[in-house]
Amino acid sequence: MRDYRKQVMAGGNDNVSAAGETDTVGEACMAGIGTTGRPDLNCCRVIFGEADFLPGITVDKYADVLVVECLALGMEQFKVKIVELLKEVLAADGINIRGVYERSDANERKKEGLPKVKGFIGAEFDTNVEIVENAVHYMVDVENGQKTGFFLDQKYNRLAMQRICKGKRVLDCFTHMGTFALNAGIAGASDVTGLDISEYAVKQATENAKRNNLSDTVKFRVANVLDELPRLAADGEKYDVVILDPPAFTKSREATKNAIKGYREINMKGLKLVKDGGFLATCSCSHFMTQELLAKTVKEAAKATHKRLRQVEFRTQGPDHPILWANSANVPESYYLKFFIFQVVDEK
Repeated sequence: MRDYRKQVMAGGNDNVSAAGETDTVGEACMAGIGTTGRPDLNCCRVIFGEADFLPGITVDKYADVLVVECLALGMEQFKVKIVELLKEVLAADGINIRGVYERSDANERKKEGLPKVKGFIGAEFDTNVEIVENAVHYMVDVENGQKTGFFLDQKYNRLAMQRICKGKRVLDCFTHMGTFALNAGIAGASDVTGLDISEYAVKQATENAKRNNLSDTVKFRVANVLDELPRLAADGEKYDVVILDPPAFTKSREATKNAIKGYREINMKGLKLVKDGGFLATCSCSHFMTQELLAKTVKEAAKATHKRLRQVEFRTQGPDHPILWANSANVPESYYLKFFIFQVVDEK
């Protein structure tokens, strides 16, 4: 994949910010479009806010549709221009965009004094968009789905799970649209169960299983994971692979202490369901739950459940969600996703 940054430099010279935070629309887009070789443009993030030197704006690409989220007052007046430049640069590389949808409907807009916005930028189109990720097909609802419609940051973590799920019995907790479960199924897992509290998410996941001809091996059901895992343990259920992909338990530093308890609890419940020698995949998508803190919390959960852990892999968000290193000792805000894969061994 060619480097879009150089191409988009010629795309515009309008001043992005009167405060001078960024120099030009062209230069900002140059940073945001991506680096050489950014993989798999069928579905990816093409602008990741501050990490791409465009604070407050995110643009995701789903097949031939762009979805924009703008949360900053300073970027509001430039979002349409940025979209136009993106479309021009992609078109020059043979990638035509048929439509753009805005999902600036997060509560953060209120802090900037901005109303929530949700709707088309330009011509209307069918907002159900089929994408392909890791050979798995999904129907993404960019109008009503969470965030911009899909969670792209776990793409290569889902691919990593394919390597260990063949022939395995798998439990995918907080499955959302069935992403980890379907990656397990496409890899040849023998039996996969996905749990989510949202009826809408489970309906989407079930439809995605049908779309991939996986309905016989990949099943989904509505359940509160925190309640369901103890029930499964009481019934004597065991799995070769347990995947924990919970929502962020904290979105502030002040709530971190309670979040630690939540992560410890969910990992204890998950560990009890892993067969001796099986695998636990566990993660946190909270900026405030650092890699070290998550590792410490999972270690405490293992000790409490009399399990020994062998770390197989540590991963983070995909390369289309770059981590901008801070100039201070603080953890970069763009570094939020931590993903561990452990082999779980019973204490003898």
